[in-house]
Amino acid sequence: MSITHALSLPSLTTPRALLFGSLALNLFFVGVTAALLVRSPATPPRNVATRIERLAESLPKADGDTLRVSFTAQRNAVETARAGYDNAREDIRAVLRREPFDATAMQEAMSKARAARQNYDQVLQAMLAKAAAEMSPAGRKAMAEWSPGSRQRDKR
Repeated sequence: MSITHALSLPSLTTPRALLFGSLALNLFFVGVTAALLVRSPATPPRNVATRIERLAESLPKADGDTLRVSFTAQRNAVETARAGYDNAREDIRAVLRREPFDATAMQEAMSKARAARQNYDQVLQAMLAKAAAEMSPAGRKAMAEWSPGSRQRDKR
């Protein structure tokens, strides 16, 4: 037996080498999948109730409770206005899908969507203004500094 033959690596086609390669590849894919699951948190629901709750949590307790009570009292009006806006946007999509395309119908649908959005904004902002009028200065300040994309860590 020559020295080069004794130091040579085992053939990559042996059953043991194939088993080891398959195991390594499977472990790699399991690790990548686990990392992706852990790394990407579930997205919170994007609705007005969730956002109001996140805003309320960032306020001083009494002011957060005031906001929750105000939203509960106006919830149906806010959600009805939001549904009207969502329906108007769906009407725009329906016009875009029609053949032949009707530019006048598109402009009308977009005008209705603008009006529905304005109505939604007015209903929501009226609820927020009513709640803010009943809050402490610290609560109004915290409300002014709140951003829907950020999570404020310091609860007051």
